[in-house]
Amino acid sequence: MGHPPRSATPGPRARAAAPPPEPEAAAIAKGFALAAPLLAIEPLGSGLINRTYLVTTAGPAYVLQRLNGQVFPQPATILANLDRLTRHLAGQSGEDTAGLRLPALIPTRRGELGLRDAAGDLWRMLEHVPASRTLPHLETPAQAGAVGAILARFHRVCAGLDPAQVAMTLPGFHVTPAYRRRLDEVLGGPGPIERSAEVDAAQRFIDARADLIEVLESARAAGRLPLRVVHGDPKLDNILFDAAGERAIALIDLDTVQPGLVHHDIGDCLRSCCNRRGEAGSGAAFDLALCQALLSAYAEEAAGLLAEAEVALLYDALRLIPLELGLRFLTDHLEGDRYFRVRTRGENLRKAQIQLALVADIERQAGAICRGIAKAFGGG
Repeated sequence: MGHPPRSATPGPRARAAAPPPEPEAAAIAKGFALAAPLLAIEPLGSGLINRTYLVTTAGPAYVLQRLNGQVFPQPATILANLDRLTRHLAGQSGEDTAGLRLPALIPTRRGELGLRDAAGDLWRMLEHVPASRTLPHLETPAQAGAVGAILARFHRVCAGLDPAQVAMTLPGFHVTPAYRRRLDEVLGGPGPIERSAEVDAAQRFIDARADLIEVLESARAAGRLPLRVVHGDPKLDNILFDAAGERAIALIDLDTVQPGLVHHDIGDCLRSCCNRRGEAGSGAAFDLALCQALLSAYAEEAAGLLAEAEVALLYDALRLIPLELGLRFLTDHLEGDRYFRVRTRGENLRKAQIQLALVADIERQAGAICRGIAKAFGGG
């Protein structure tokens, strides 16, 4: 869900443009320092932000992407951040980085980080991680533990990277009060609003949690939560497992690496991994066993990283991320599906209802979740 508030990215909503002709993509690919002759290039994945291709050579495979300048106002900062992060990891001991792989940038033939096409769009080449796969959902606590461990390794390694030296690729991302203000603007604006019992119920649910919307930003402003270098979007789709689906081996989609709060990473990871019914299902069911396994592995791997004040707000972060997504989906539904692409009218409203139902299920299990957090982090 790597999108900033609308106010942070003026202009039209970023839609996935039609892929460029393969000969054009192939010509772009040849501008990078490939280790072997190019054999084939084909579309990869179904992402809506960047246009992505799998590049096959006589040697290793690569991933070619055109960065979406409508979503990322300064796409060159993404490449600079990834280069800085890669160099930082290279300077760490093998013990510190064991079990953590990030796809490396492949430079152009001129030694640059990326390549611009005739239209001015910025392209990058990344190494392809072989013998890897994503999982549609987690099936076992062991898989959840593998997710928690790799996210903790990332945070632990990045703890030595000064956030001031990392650029903001998505200004305003995860500033929940900004998303709430946009919803209020839409609801109070002069334009016609498609009201319904479902919309009214969602609005009441969000209104009843006004204090939650402010909690992390207020704590950050008060100096209780430090800015750290974070992934920004560590949902299950962005974690590569080995071919057997048992061991998490790499984090991908590093476009949102920037200064932020670890709470957004942990909350989004739990939201994505622990909803057994999935984001496109009906309703929501937050799985305590997966949550406990993920948190316990994270806490063990990141021992000593988080201060007591940070741990104290993890439960609120877990509630906040699906609430934030719910209000964003609701806002887009009311604006006529201008941001999130839909197949049918009402899809964004249904997605909002699922996220808000997940909030409710998390709150229903508040006691058990808080005890689990305390147990994982040594507080009980």
